[in-house]
Amino acid sequence: MAKKKYYVVWVGRQTGIFETWEDCNEQIFGYPKAVYKSFKTKELAEQAFNSSSKEFIGKDIFETELTEDQLKKIDDPIKNSNSVDGSWNTSTGIVEYQGVHTETGKVLFKAGPFEDGTNNIVEFLAIVHALAYCKQKNIKLPIYSDSRNAIGWVRDKEARTNHEKSDKNVKLFELIDRAIKWLNENTYENEILKWETKAWGENPADFGRK
Repeated sequence: MAKKKYYVVWVGRQTGIFETWEDCNEQIFGYPKAVYKSFKTKELAEQAFNSSSKEFIGKDIFETELTEDQLKKIDDPIKNSNSVDGSWNTSTGIVEYQGVHTETGKVLFKAGPFEDGTNNIVEFLAIVHALAYCKQKNIKLPIYSDSRNAIGWVRDKEARTNHEKSDKNVKLFELIDRAIKWLNENTYENEILKWETKAWGENPADFGRK
């Protein structure tokens, strides 16, 4: 079954949001310099129609694959929060991580690059770094991560990695030990939340290398 689409017509015989291609086509076919675009959700279509077409035509706009009912269950992310993410180059093994303010994108901290790591390791270190950063500055904002594994490691105060130690990743494993020690010796009030990529798009702390 074809997925539902919403068609925005900015310039045509009649402008508006149309729920079928047939209705949309009636407004644009043969109309000089018609401007239109399809969207996967009604919310984004409404946002687009109430904005300039230049903000959407030819732009890489994230559109969720989830249904409207699924989106309602997830809700929106908390804007006044911090987000963390890690980057792992699968060909070189180079890893790094960073933390940003979710709404503004301001970089709060960044670490790396480190050699011979994994994505789970830096996702874990990023969360603990964020917790330590927030505790030091008395910040009680929620922290978002898109890694369920890393969130679980932090909760259990254990880095369950099968990655082997090597001469190249000594620094990384030292950081893991320090992170576990910090978790065992400190408490924190920050809520650690899952960033719902399928609903919201890429984590604001993403390095943009996918």
